[in-house]
Amino acid sequence: MSLHWDERYNRKEYVYGSTPNVFFENQLTDLKPGDILLPCEGEGRNALFAAQSNWNVVAFDSSEVGKNKAMALATQNNVSYDYQILDVNEANFELESFNVIALIYAHFKPQLRSKFHATIQGWLKPGGKIILEAFNPNQLNYNSGGPKDLDMLYSTDILYKDFEGMKIELIETSTIVLDEGAFHQGDAAVIRFVAQKV
Repeated sequence: MSLHWDERYNRKEYVYGSTPNVFFENQLTDLKPGDILLPCEGEGRNALFAAQSNWNVVAFDSSEVGKNKAMALATQNNVSYDYQILDVNEANFELESFNVIALIYAHFKPQLRSKFHATIQGWLKPGGKIILEAFNPNQLNYNSGGPKDLDMLYSTDILYKDFEGMKIELIETSTIVLDEGAFHQGDAAVIRFVAQKV
């Protein structure tokens, strides 16, 4: 899988843009800065925004090319963050070490998804939050990005099940207009989710 992402990121431009995801930006702006984990962070656009907003950022991805571009973005903007090369299956962080974990278009096969969603809840501090934006099944009707595999798209039922036991603050599906670099452009069917560890 890292080969796929290395090939996608191996171009001069930032393929999903260099500005943060709008939902992520809006949610983070309302929170007191602390420790944040950004899995599947790619080229670093959300890590940059979090670091500029005084969060202590840990990010990871399987793509070396993505990491290199993320670190270049940090250097250009005079910020720093801890960016690690990790596969989702290998990621291992201390329990209760993050105030926020944000999953922005982090799509997985069902077995891996449910396992990873369970794991990250352990990494959250009590009161910590999950922030998630992803494509829902209606995205198969659009060409604005995302996997073309129904099993990798997220429904409200999936998120209720995966994050059972958390206090759900927001869960909604909607059609929005994406403007995030070359690969997220146009009408898109998304799901947005915020939940707190109790």
